[in-house]
Amino acid sequence: MKKLIMLAGAAALFATPALADLAGELATAQTHAGMAATQADIAMAQKHLQHAVNCLVGPSGTGFDASAGNPCGKAGNGAIADTTDAAQKAKLTKIAASAKTGVGSTDLATVQKAAKDTADAVAAAK
Repeated sequence: MKKLIMLAGAAALFATPALADLAGELATAQTHAGMAATQADIAMAQKHLQHAVNCLVGPSGTGFDASAGNPCGKAGNGAIADTTDAAQKAKLTKIAASAKTGVGSTDLATVQKAAKDTADAVAAAK
């Protein structure tokens, strides 16, 4: 019975990312927000900005959209979930909410501005 419990515990460790790559999640979020800021097509701008949101909030977070894809899927559970610093968590939560507003816009200039602001804010939050 003891062996079974130990095996179950070991399996649980391997089922979740052992080490979150917070720096990688933030870098990828910043990169995709930057890409969104330069897109001439609104659908692509929204998609890349959603990628940034997905990297920030992770699959269990508010605003996550699996249909857009998750370029940070193997890096951890999302930068917000993976940070242990309360101040950074609050900053990233605010950044993600602002970016999500940009994703929902139907005006290309608004999406691009939200994307640039997101990229700048993520860079400052690192």
